[in-house]
Amino acid sequence: MYTLTPATAAEIDTYLQIIEDAKNFQKEQGFTQWTNEYPNMETISNDIRSKKGYVLKKDGQIAGYMCIDFDGEPAYQHIQGQWLTTKAYAVIHRMAFSSEFRNLGISTAAFQMIEQLCLSKNITSIRVDTDFGNKRMQHILAKNGYSNCGTVIFQGSSKIAYEKVLNTKLII
Repeated sequence: MYTLTPATAAEIDTYLQIIEDAKNFQKEQGFTQWTNEYPNMETISNDIRSKKGYVLKKDGQIAGYMCIDFDGEPAYQHIQGQWLTTKAYAVIHRMAFSSEFRNLGISTAAFQMIEQLCLSKNITSIRVDTDFGNKRMQHILAKNGYSNCGTVIFQGSSKIAYEKVLNTKLII
């Protein structure tokens, strides 16, 4: 069983290890989206303090870490292309999974849990960006119903911008 809960400072070392695993996984795939400077301890600590850090657990074991921001993303105000909606939205940043859980469908489970969280807060749109070299994430986003809306500049580089409009009939 999967759960999505707020991240806690007590488990920050585990989140940082998952982020490091993801950085190495990116290098294995031939691209670098995350650097030694980002995301780091300060980034994750800020996520937790601002209540934007979330942890995905499978059967009680930490499987992934991500930032889910309900305050929007200033960089998304300037898109080359067009967003699907103009409504309030959630943003997913820093999504990473433990190497133990890769290739088990965990990203789909994570997106389903995030969608339920958003709907519980009456947010019906999710936006995310990724590097052009991150073909795996591009595939995962398309597979989970996200539409390529164009490009944005985030942290100084051009990223592919995606959005998904949620089915409000899924509200539990």
